[in-house]
Amino acid sequence: MAEKLTVEKLAAVKGMNDILPPDSARWEWLEGKVRTLMARYAYRNIRTPILEHTQLFVRGIGEVTDIVEKEMYSFEDRSDKHGDHDHLTMRPENTASVVRAVTEHNMLYEGGKRLYYMGPMFRRERPQRGRYRQFHQIGAEALGYAGAEVDAELILLAVALWTELGLSDWRLEINSLGQPEERAQHRAQLVSHFEQYADLLDEEARRRLHSNPLRILDTKNPAMKAVVESAPRLIDFLGAQSLAHFERLKTILDANDVAWTLNHRLVRGLDYYNLTVFEFVTDRLGAQGTICAGGRYDYLIEQIGGKPAPAVGWALGVERVLELLKEQGDVVATPAPDVYAVISDASALPVASLALQRLRAAGIHVQMHASATTDSMGSMKSQFKKADTSGARFALIFGADELAQGCVAVKPLRLEKNSTAPIQTLQRLDDVVTWADTLRS
Repeated sequence: MAEKLTVEKLAAVKGMNDILPPDSARWEWLEGKVRTLMARYAYRNIRTPILEHTQLFVRGIGEVTDIVEKEMYSFEDRSDKHGDHDHLTMRPENTASVVRAVTEHNMLYEGGKRLYYMGPMFRRERPQRGRYRQFHQIGAEALGYAGAEVDAELILLAVALWTELGLSDWRLEINSLGQPEERAQHRAQLVSHFEQYADLLDEEARRRLHSNPLRILDTKNPAMKAVVESAPRLIDFLGAQSLAHFERLKTILDANDVAWTLNHRLVRGLDYYNLTVFEFVTDRLGAQGTICAGGRYDYLIEQIGGKPAPAVGWALGVERVLELLKEQGDVVATPAPDVYAVISDASALPVASLALQRLRAAGIHVQMHASATTDSMGSMKSQFKKADTSGARFALIFGADELAQGCVAVKPLRLEKNSTAPIQTLQRLDDVVTWADTLRS
């Protein structure tokens, strides 16, 4: 007897997760809410490639950021024509990609654009709750607009989304990073301050000291708390225009009763930000407390090779938002069919499938019983059990006696206690769509 071949069972890549039913219904529900809300705010969908030239992120995000230095999935792709190597990267974020697309296709030629996106991003991080190597973001970007009213609009858009989702356990933190020349003055003072306390800095802070000292302010190391809190504040270096922009933002938020906290240590992890930065944070997700973040990036379009134009945007982490909804105890209903078709015999399939297609064409959600074997539809008892567990409101019974009369039996599966509704009724096959209209009422 030949030895049976053992085939290794394959698994998903570490940190890259399958999203399975019924959990995928929660994702579809969230995406549906986003699409509806974005339309109300006149934001239009944009879809960019997952693969981009590595230089896009080096130039856009910043060469000395953690993302570019340590976290990107990058590789060389040999050109078919000349044997040259293209350096490609799976996108670690999508703002740079959106800016590249807007620039490449001259989308700002006729004026500003409001855009939104949904999709997977990739970073090689240590997987943990709310932080995966393939993660998903929903983002909104307003390009070509310089006013603080658009910064406020985007924050109000996020607040409206939390309301739509029933998300309550969050707070808004804001700050202003000013303009490059103001940050340069602050940077010099910041370096001088940290140099005085070099012996108290951890290895990461010492590495950043002369390359990106602003990021030291975002440290999570409690041993450095006193050194960071005593550091010069960027807001004290802002000029009149930067302060006026920030004041206008706060005035609009106050007018809309949006509570905010000024966080002087809020600097964001990407180099392209200026003026307004903000984060929506929660205390219910441990270390991964930021659920949505963004700000203004007026110089990124020029950095990527486009004509200078202002822009502002945000991105939310889908996994984190859904995790927070779970923490709050909010339950998204699992989709269920309106109707489950119970079919007594394979000979009834042609008539049953025709009736079910008519119902589907009329907008009714239908699940047809399918056999696990080739010679039997399964017992009626097992079919009714599956009909019940499907969550369907009604079973349509295509039995021999019913079909002989040109009818189908209708059995309610979700009768309330003390209901006076009949246990089963007959409907003519020709009238089944008319009967189904009652499901919509």
